[in-house]
Amino acid sequence: MEINMNFKDMDLADNLITALNAQNIKQPTDIQQQLFAPVLDNRDVIGCSQTGSGKTLAYLIPLFCKIDVADTHVQAVIAVPTQELGIQVLRQIQLLAGNASMDIRAIALVGEGNISRQIDSIKTRPQIIVGTTGRILKLIHMKKLSVHNVKTLIVDEADKMLAKDNIDGLTQLRRSLMKYTQIIMVSASMDKKSIQAASAFNSEPVILNIKADKAIPGTIRHMFIISDRRNRIETLRSVINALSPKKGIIFANTAYDLEETVNKLVYHHYKADMLYGSNDKLQRKKAVEEFRSGKINFLVSTDLASRGLQIDGIDAVFNLNLPENSTEYQHRAGRCGRNGMQGVCVSVITPNEVDKIKAYQKEFGINIIQRRLFKGKLVAK
Repeated sequence: MEINMNFKDMDLADNLITALNAQNIKQPTDIQQQLFAPVLDNRDVIGCSQTGSGKTLAYLIPLFCKIDVADTHVQAVIAVPTQELGIQVLRQIQLLAGNASMDIRAIALVGEGNISRQIDSIKTRPQIIVGTTGRILKLIHMKKLSVHNVKTLIVDEADKMLAKDNIDGLTQLRRSLMKYTQIIMVSASMDKKSIQAASAFNSEPVILNIKADKAIPGTIRHMFIISDRRNRIETLRSVINALSPKKGIIFANTAYDLEETVNKLVYHHYKADMLYGSNDKLQRKKAVEEFRSGKINFLVSTDLASRGLQIDGIDAVFNLNLPENSTEYQHRAGRCGRNGMQGVCVSVITPNEVDKIKAYQKEFGINIIQRRLFKGKLVAK
């Protein structure tokens, strides 16, 4: 497809262009341009594009062009790995449909939702289902959800959905759909193993932007500071004070570190909360909404938040613990520097973790600069 097209060049209806403009989206990103035609042509697609490149709208824009608003059957299923991502995708569908004045109905079916209410929501005859595979399959098996008319299955955060914890559910969901259902898989990162696994679900897929799987937006600065393990949180506080970010995510790997970090931040009058997998649904929703609205400035989280969390205005990411693998570093860093914004990713590490930093630099082609604290400022080592 031609590069640097606008939405008019894509023959997008005026009401959809108006809806996108209402979100201050004037020009399609590369993935939005490249995904559009094959999705409209009912081709299977594996689309890989860096974090913050607009992948959700990349599949929603052509999907909206395909949905028959007069048909009250479920026409599309969007499978997601987490409740948080599901709610965000649902919100984007509702926003786009409302601004475009389109009678497209969607509901979220996620594992921690009240199943009786979800059964009631199915009775509203949505054309789009967004959900986790476990809950969708349960409702199918209960004969509360019919998917015989589904024409398109979209798998968001495909690399996560193809991992061993999720692939069985995804396989069962695929088998519940008609043989010729269109399969669209999108992700920020997919290695050869993930692409091979994805191809098993697809029929002669169009593969897009695979070279982007190692990309981190160039709008993000990367730095690290060395601290002994006992003083990491105090070092983190000093770094936050030096940078004065408006909105930041702090990543930790354990429940203990999460709670200790939040407690110390709150004690020192920072507006902070935590996002953790074992929190109940209402607690997680409250934390995300307060972070989104600006009621709190810092969200302390495990990698749950690094996947698909789409919140504008995040200008800093802090790693209290380095992630388990380089892909998660990519996803964490990508929470800031989205849509052309400037961002900074700071890792507080121990001396024996420097080799990991060097590995990230080599893999992603980025420069992670060492800094130290001096009189309340971050200065060159």
